[in-house]
Amino acid sequence: MGCTVETPTFVILNDGRRIEVRTAGPEDGEVLLFHHGTPGAGLPFWPMVESAAARGLRTVMYSRPGYGNSTVHLNRKIADAASDVAAVIDSLGVQTFRTVGWSGGGPHALACAAILPDRCLATITIGSIAPYPADGIDWFAGMADENVTEFKLALEGERALVPVLNASAEAIARMQSTDLPEALGGLLSEVDKPFAAGEFAEWFSETFRVGFAHGIAGSRDDELALTRDWGFHVADARFVVIWHGAQDRFVPLAHGRWLADHIPGARRRLFDDEGHLSIIGRMLDRVLDDLLDPAFIPNH
Repeated sequence: MGCTVETPTFVILNDGRRIEVRTAGPEDGEVLLFHHGTPGAGLPFWPMVESAAARGLRTVMYSRPGYGNSTVHLNRKIADAASDVAAVIDSLGVQTFRTVGWSGGGPHALACAAILPDRCLATITIGSIAPYPADGIDWFAGMADENVTEFKLALEGERALVPVLNASAEAIARMQSTDLPEALGGLLSEVDKPFAAGEFAEWFSETFRVGFAHGIAGSRDDELALTRDWGFHVADARFVVIWHGAQDRFVPLAHGRWLADHIPGARRRLFDDEGHLSIIGRMLDRVLDDLLDPAFIPNH
């Protein structure tokens, strides 16, 4: 389709912080706002951008505070994403949007669904983390050791987490797609391994490089926020679809089931043969069709 990404712009918030934003697709299209994973940055994954444009959607990507060129927001909560997103949407001169959150972006998408119900028309999470603790599940069961280690350090606090993030920061800031299989290690299930190469890997590694270009602040604050009080109740989220794969070692399927069970009316798309990368790497058309299903949003 030949979509191009506009030059990154900055939205200046009331507290003086700035949020880096990229947009692609039809300027007059309905907004699809994408929340990147942890770590990451708001960069276009071209298959998603082009599939969205084919459906008349304008893809909007922003880097959360501390990632890329977005200003750090110390002690931020997941709920704070809603006001940042509202400012981004206001800057585009539109009132409503639809949103997708992948991995660590999932909770931030749910914050929009819960806190901005009159503006957020529909929300999809893909491989999203559940709150910690989540009653009824072992939060770490089935999670690869790499993520278990970091999240347990986050539970201990910033002083425990920061040295580990600093130790890998330089390598992540130089990450190339050819480095991904070794860097991800045990996080990769068999179904995810093909996506640690090729177009998906090029995008994924670039989000790491850009996200860590100015240090660990974004990743640090994401991990601390994900393992603390999110600042909103997931039960307040509306018009939500939960996508999750049973082969996911980044975020185990139990997290997706928990979210689906605790969000009233949430639809669930749970797949036995998908992982954390494969589900976004090869099912985007179905995700976007879900996001646009008119039967899903009865009051808008």
